[in-house]
Amino acid sequence: MNPYYSGTVLVAGATGRTGQQVVRSLQRRGMAYRLFVRSAEKARRLFGKEVEGYIVAGSAENSDDIRRAVEGIDAVICAIGGAVTDPEAPPPSAIDRDAVIRLASMAKQCGVKQFILISSLAVTKPDHPLNKYGRVLDMKLEGENGVRELFQDEGYAYTIIRPGGLLDGPPMQHRLLLDTGDLITGSIDRSDVAEIAVLSLIVPAAGNRTFELIRVDEAPQDSLDHYFDLLL
Repeated sequence: MNPYYSGTVLVAGATGRTGQQVVRSLQRRGMAYRLFVRSAEKARRLFGKEVEGYIVAGSAENSDDIRRAVEGIDAVICAIGGAVTDPEAPPPSAIDRDAVIRLASMAKQCGVKQFILISSLAVTKPDHPLNKYGRVLDMKLEGENGVRELFQDEGYAYTIIRPGGLLDGPPMQHRLLLDTGDLITGSIDRSDVAEIAVLSLIVPAAGNRTFELIRVDEAPQDSLDHYFDLLL
């Protein structure tokens, strides 16, 4: 049995920049996973032969694809998000709201007990400049609400992480700040978002919580699990 987590984790959006970091965090811990991606070829290119047999290619806009991805899964880490600056991409309503809720609903139907959603800072601020792009923050908040409603029942758990502006630095090189109420602003490395998402599977204080996440000063860390104490 893995000392961290004994279940299998579906990473939705595994080939995105944050999703890649989630996969690598799971791999470092030797945790079992499955990748839900649009392109199996891209997943193989990014992760190599190690992920062969653990890929489900499909779309979070398709219920049949989702069902194939979530069957036999214990937890989901959802790192999908709309490409808001791409005019050819689906609108945020289709991805950040509808696809997230569809994924969460199908996951629960298939017996998934934990759902971790990577959302965004400032989703409660409708006048934020990012909302010029298809009301993306409003759509993320509606996606959050759907996850909370579905996974608040006894025997289930959700964690909703609202990271600040996303950067591409290495993990555990900064002191972090976890807060609630959508009051803070700042940036965070994707690698640290991934670490917090994976830790949310195993740290009890993360259960049924919604919190914001930013980095503060540079300070190498041995672990990030103690930051959940800030939520108590």
